[in-house]
Amino acid sequence: MTRSIFLAVAAVVSTLLLAGCSGTGSSGDPAAEPAGGAGYPMKIGNCGAEVTVPAPPQRAVALNQGSAEILLSLGLADRMVGTATWTDPVRANLAADNARVPRLADNKPSLEVVLDTEPDFVSASFGGTLGPGGVAEREQFTELGVPTYLSPTDCDGKTDISVNADGARTEPLTMDSVYREIRELAAIFDVRDRGEQLVTGLRDRYDAAAGRIAADPVSLAYWFADTSTPYVAGCCGSSGIITDAVGAKNVFDDTTDEWPQVSWETVLDRDPAALVLADLSRRSLAGDALDSKISFLESNPVTAKLSAVRDRRYIVVNGADLNPSIRTVDGIEKVADALERWGHGS
Repeated sequence: MTRSIFLAVAAVVSTLLLAGCSGTGSSGDPAAEPAGGAGYPMKIGNCGAEVTVPAPPQRAVALNQGSAEILLSLGLADRMVGTATWTDPVRANLAADNARVPRLADNKPSLEVVLDTEPDFVSASFGGTLGPGGVAEREQFTELGVPTYLSPTDCDGKTDISVNADGARTEPLTMDSVYREIRELAAIFDVRDRGEQLVTGLRDRYDAAAGRIAADPVSLAYWFADTSTPYVAGCCGSSGIITDAVGAKNVFDDTTDEWPQVSWETVLDRDPAALVLADLSRRSLAGDALDSKISFLESNPVTAKLSAVRDRRYIVVNGADLNPSIRTVDGIEKVADALERWGHGS
């Protein structure tokens, strides 16, 4: 199908969707929908938008790594026609399935590249990807008859949808938002049982990691990137879930910004006992890679005074582990492993 024909068909589909919206439709909670075709067209409220999905998607595009890894974890590789905006290697258990899905771009693809895949569904983790300044605004896809889904982790507890996971939260993020994303996507694709299995597995891993650590608060700081004015984690994003799970304390938990930029003098003043360092695959800022982070910390006259640096108490995670997603549990496990090695096990 050529792109011109696809756009013409999409316009017709859009008209049909609007007609479907005016009918009785289904409830806004996909978890309450009956299994199978009787649950479609499905309506779902998502980040301030009402989305209508006419049938289980067969040609999905995931515009962020977090969204792609959920779809892959649900066993949907055969219904994916593209992924984009990757920050890290895919989880090892998903590598084989991921290799079957075309990668449209390592970063944000153009709208035309996405449309060339003839998608019938587009999902994303961040409003900075699916929204103003991103691949396209949601309304553009809606006009073409392509339903979109934005992760509730980028909406829950926020007054404004973020750009690249920045911004502030009015309330702390919890794993419930991740579980809701899994369940809603599983309902949309009509694989609810797989969604429940994935949620159960994540909960079991969360409990196992958290249960290994004694309630002995260890002070932490999370450094994502930038050596000059570092991006550190505030109280209430994915890092907050990790911190709470292991009973630690984030020395920057007094800010609701997800990734505030601070001075190294401020970090030294709060002097965390350990540093959680993001080892980023990208190379866009100084201090993205782990070795460059450690080299800077141990050579800079300010950071070299940090207790965590003197004791070399570094906890290494992937960048994706610090984004709200199924990888948040990976982050919990890695932090718990380090704390257990340092004598904080239960």
